[in-house]
Amino acid sequence: MLNDKLKNFNIILASASPRRHAFLKAMNLDFEIQLKPVDEIYPEFLKSYEITDYLAKLKAEPFIENLQSNDILITSDTIVWHNEKAIGKPKDEDDAFNMIKSLSNSTHEVVTSICFTQISKQSIVNTITKVIFKALSDEEIWYYVKNYKPLDKAGAYGIQEWIGAIGITSVEGSYNNVVGLPTHLLYKTLNAIANGN
Repeated sequence: MLNDKLKNFNIILASASPRRHAFLKAMNLDFEIQLKPVDEIYPEFLKSYEITDYLAKLKAEPFIENLQSNDILITSDTIVWHNEKAIGKPKDEDDAFNMIKSLSNSTHEVVTSICFTQISKQSIVNTITKVIFKALSDEEIWYYVKNYKPLDKAGAYGIQEWIGAIGITSVEGSYNNVVGLPTHLLYKTLNAIANGN
C-alpha cells in the first residue's frame, strides 16, 4: 500500500542493523542499504531525545551531497536513557553485564529518533518507550550475555530475546521501538512525504 505511493521515490536506509532491515521488509517497503561511517559523538549537555535527534541528523551528513531528487534517506539512532544518562552499546561482556545489572529492578527509557533527509528538506521524529525489568540475578545476566552476545545493542539487551521473555515485566509505548525502530512513526512520516507533506 505505502510502497505503491512511494514508487517514484528511492528509499535509502543508512543502517547496518538487521532488525531495522527486517522491519522495513515486514512493512513491504522497497529500499536499498547504504553505509557510511560516522563518529557518534555528541555534546555532553544534550539529554534524552536531544541526543538521538542530534545523532540521527549527524548520520545523514555524509550522504547529503550525493542525494538525488527522488531519494529519501533514513537515518536513525537509539539510546537507553537511565538515571539521567545515556547508555549506548557495550564495549565487551563485562560492560554488557554491568549495563544490564544497572537496569535490573528498575525502569528505563528507550529513545529513538528517525531522520528523513531529502534534497529540499529534512525532518526528525522521535519516541520514548518505558521498560521495566524485574530484579535479575547475576546468574541470569551472565547466562544472557554469554549465550546471546548482545554487544551490538544499546543497553546490552534485545527485548525480543531470552532476557526480554524472562525479565521484562512492563512496556509502555512502542514495542518495536525497543527492538530497534518505531515503525508506526516511520510509516506515518513516509506516508506524509508520499502525500506531498
